[in-house]
Amino acid sequence: PFEALYGRKCRSPVCWSEVRDAQLTGPELICKTTEMIVQIKNRLLAARSRQKSYADVWRKPLEFEVGDRVMLKVSPWKGVIRFRKRGKLSPRYIRPFKILSRIGPVAYKLDLS
Repeated sequence: PFEALYGRKCRSPVCWSEVRDAQLTGPELICKTTEMIVQIKNRLLAARSRQKSYADVWRKPLEFEVGDRVMLKVSPWKGVIRFRKRGKLSPRYIRPFKILSRIGPVAYKLDLS
């Protein structure tokens, strides 16, 4: 990452004697930088797909129909006393609500009355 960002190797005590030896100029520098960027992108893509496969093992696709009843997840906000005063002991989900319509792929309109 350091070499791709700054265009040179990181200077550590091991390579101080080699600082002035290797100098890239012009087209060589552009080619080397482009190759590094392509390599970094490929490795990031591989890491991202590997992490996605690990995360997808535990995920279940949930889809609801209009008319189903679902629990509404609430979170205790700091400074907002809505469901109880103590955040730790307040309920995480509140009563079942009826689904009126589907808004998006994972968003639903609920009957909150």
